[in-house]
Amino acid sequence: MGEGVLRAVPGPGDGPGPRPGGGPGQDEGHDEPLMRDLVGAALRRARLRQGRTLRDVADRARVSLPYLSEIERGRKEPSSEVLAAVCRALGLHLVDLVGALHTDLTSVSTVTVSVTTRATAHWGGPRRSTGARRDGQAMGVLLAA
Repeated sequence: MGEGVLRAVPGPGDGPGPRPGGGPGQDEGHDEPLMRDLVGAALRRARLRQGRTLRDVADRARVSLPYLSEIERGRKEPSSEVLAAVCRALGLHLVDLVGALHTDLTSVSTVTVSVTTRATAHWGGPRRSTGARRDGQAMGVLLAA
């Protein structure tokens, strides 16, 4: 087994409630960011890094300037077609955007824990005693705080 990143997601009613400032994208009782907020922030960063205006990118993507602004502010969730058009207008591939989202999501502090698994299934054939351990090896899992 390999390593992965796991994030605890509070259930309904868990957590401290809305974050200070509240507003769109703040789901009551959850600290997990919304995808539309992450996508919008990543697109805005890419546009600003390039020194481009909203109008320029909106025109090239063939979307309205107000709609692109709402996407960047996390107020609207773009369809996959609109997302692809905006990425193209920015000279990005979808994998570039997903990579930026991955970085944003994993930039929180991490804690390493060990998890031991025990093999319980026997997949046919005679059972041989080889002296090898039958239980799974300890596996490091990253938990984002």
